Amino acid sequence: MTQPASLHGVHVPLVTPFAPEGHIAEDSLEELARAVLAAGATGIVALGTTSEAAALDSAEKATVISVCARVCREHDAALTIGIGTNDTRAGERALGELAHRPEITAALVPVPYFTRPSQAGVLAHFAHLARVSPVSLIVYHVPYRTAQPLDAATLRALGELPGVVGVKLAQGCVDRETVDLLGDLPPGFAVLAGDDLFLSPLLALGATGGILASAHLATSRFAELATAWSQGDLSRARHLGHALARLSTAAFSEPNPTVIKGVLHAQGRIPTPDVRLPLLPAHRDSVTDTLKRLADLGG
Repeated sequence: MTQPASLHGVHVPLVTPFAPEGHIAEDSLEELARAVLAAGATGIVALGTTSEAAALDSAEKATVISVCARVCREHDAALTIGIGTNDTRAGERALGELAHRPEITAALVPVPYFTRPSQAGVLAHFAHLARVSPVSLIVYHVPYRTAQPLDAATLRALGELPGVVGVKLAQGCVDRETVDLLGDLPPGFAVLAGDDLFLSPLLALGATGGILASAHLATSRFAELATAWSQGDLSRARHLGHALARLSTAAFSEPNPTVIKGVLHAQGRIPTPDVRLPLLPAHRDSVTDTLKRLADLGG
């Protein structure tokens, strides 16, 4: 079992840039990966929701992994791969394909969606995957996408499974279950904020970092926020947390990653703002508003 790098700080789930002809713009993907790591990100996530993984074919997914693995190897940075499936056997096969990639430190695996198993079924699903996976697992808990809410007790039980090292918590709010979980975490189990808007309050409650799409746009400031909370600089953390929440709100005003791609294109960092259907490019006003929020940060 590959041991993961410490799950702290900012992990950026990279977009997949497309060239005008429609293929992956590999050079731009590599430059994005290098830029966020140079700006203070602890690691990157490849083939997450932000990467439009569902719209990539197997060859394109292999390309994304190869580019990200090379950059993370050179930077000694954490690399997490999204493995999205609601079928346990398919998940096992997908995880097995990661065995030949020593750069991969963890797999981000969603709670089974659509079929909506019981909470005991969710636990059995991850127990099986953890037993057979060549890499550590991060549970992706995003009930507004999976239609499968989990209580704090189940999340805690998942965190006690050998091989499960963390959870990306994206519940769309900070509720009682969130407070309960963060008040009594299993040893070695990391909570990473998965809703950019709630990064600061989750860090205040004890989260160790976040997987944050809007950190493409202000990586150093998100890293600064994580550091401020960890060092107890409350005044700085609160001020910066509010400013970054405003940026994240603008960046998610349309379906992710459309606005982020629009901003990256406006900055000249990717060749097109293109996304693949059923997503549509963000409206100009959304991109302009996000650029304004970014300028307000001084970044």
